[in-house]
Amino acid sequence: MARGWESKSVEDQISDHKAEEKDPAKRKPSPQEIEKKSKKQGILLARSRTVTALESTQDGRYRALLQRTLEHLDSELEKIR
Repeated sequence: MARGWESKSVEDQISDHKAEEKDPAKRKPSPQEIEKKSKKQGILLARSRTVTALESTQDGRYRALLQRTLEHLDSELEKIR
């Protein structure tokens, strides 16, 4: 009886593995994909902070700096996509 259970478990593991290969949503991302996603999230966070600061500042020179920063972040996002 125990042998039958073990073989059933192995069959389930094999079928699960084959299903994961076919379904891209279940597959594990590669290290490059993880790095790319992390970098993109970091840039989006920095962009969000920059936009918030840009909306709340009155100083013209600081606004110009924030605008250049925003343009740079947007160009970095385009490189990632």
